[in-house]
Amino acid sequence: MTVKWLMTAFAAAIVAAGAIGSVSGATQSELLVSGAVSLRESLQQIGALFERGHPQAKVVFNFGASGVLQQQIERGAPVDVFVSAAPKQMDNLQAKGLILDDTRRTLTANQVVLIKPSNVRFDLASFKDLMRPEVKRIAIGNPRTVPAGEYAREVLTSLKIWDTLEPNLILTENVRQALVYVIRGEVEAGLVYGTDAQSAGREVEVVAAAPKGSHRPVIYPIAVVAASKVPALARAFVDLALSDEGQEVLRAHGFRSATKETAR
Repeated sequence: MTVKWLMTAFAAAIVAAGAIGSVSGATQSELLVSGAVSLRESLQQIGALFERGHPQAKVVFNFGASGVLQQQIERGAPVDVFVSAAPKQMDNLQAKGLILDDTRRTLTANQVVLIKPSNVRFDLASFKDLMRPEVKRIAIGNPRTVPAGEYAREVLTSLKIWDTLEPNLILTENVRQALVYVIRGEVEAGLVYGTDAQSAGREVEVVAAAPKGSHRPVIYPIAVVAASKVPALARAFVDLALSDEGQEVLRAHGFRSATKETAR
């Protein structure tokens, strides 16, 4: 993965979010939040709350796989707040002094679930059913850059079916792409987060949650990036996300208590 590709991808994401161009109000400050794609709806809602409380601020989001977002920050992308879907990416940035240590907190937690298209014609009732001959394609995030893919690999390895299923795996750029493949019926099954399944509504069916102890807790850390040009605003955004109001938004989208998840 080249430096040019990473920065081009980052710039494209910002253009898509409307970050390039003029913003209303001469005194308006832009706050750029890079977040795991599974947090898209939740962070956008928190961002709207933040803007209402901070009319001088414009929140711009860059969503993607946590590993890709980490690499963008390492290459100097102008990010103010980072939220990853696993501690590893935040750990890597912290080890390089790229986040403000005192701002790092655990934002929320999630769970890994097995899903299938809602109109699938054969019976799929458990993870072990992925071994059935009817299941020819299974979508998961690429474990190299997508935390959901790492967790999926841990689950399938724990169940001793990873090696058998590996040839059938369709590796995606992020967890939402895996969800889309299932919704479209392009795969027979997928491993995603519980919140992703909830966001799809009746378009997918949750077959089962990952067995207890089959993967590391799905924890989302949040922190202010050390190079932020608006550190006070960035800290205020983190505070809002961690507040009762922010946590209520996350719960409404199906996210879980980080304390309960680490106790599993």
